[in-house]
Amino acid sequence: MNDKIFEFFGINETWDKVSDILLVLAFVVLAGFALMGLLQLIKRKSLKKVDSELTAMIPSLILTAVIYFVFEKVWILNFRPVLINGVAEPSFPSTHTLVTVTILGMAILALPKYIKSKKVRVLIDLLMIAVMGFVAFCRVASGMHWMTDVLGGMIFGIDLALLYGGILRIVKERKGE
Repeated sequence: MNDKIFEFFGINETWDKVSDILLVLAFVVLAGFALMGLLQLIKRKSLKKVDSELTAMIPSLILTAVIYFVFEKVWILNFRPVLINGVAEPSFPSTHTLVTVTILGMAILALPKYIKSKKVRVLIDLLMIAVMGFVAFCRVASGMHWMTDVLGGMIFGIDLALLYGGILRIVKERKGE
């Protein structure tokens, strides 16, 4: 399957650049949440008083970094379909997909606290889901990843976003929210 999909798409630098831009967009979303948390911490003078939606992101973000490190440096399962500067680089899971799905998945779960309009939230949610899917497509269409790398990134990202949702629910129950 991987070979056939790679043969179909080949290598395309444009799709690679588009996925880079969308990854940066995901980091901008994360930076917005981080800035909001920092401002709350400064104003409220206690981490316990920072919104649960923000602090509950921390474990999933740490695990994202751990997954990246393990599969990039410790347990290499697969290499990219192409050499980068003459070097075979690890490719499982797709970091672009992992990070984008994790961050935007958490954002979808956090936004009801900050955006009260159901119509606006649905529109933003659909946009973020489209971005997640488009990043996955771009990574395969660029030739930078095998389809299984992207599927792995999606599975890890969805799991980490769901972990965030579970942690958020537990934290809110403990706080009586």
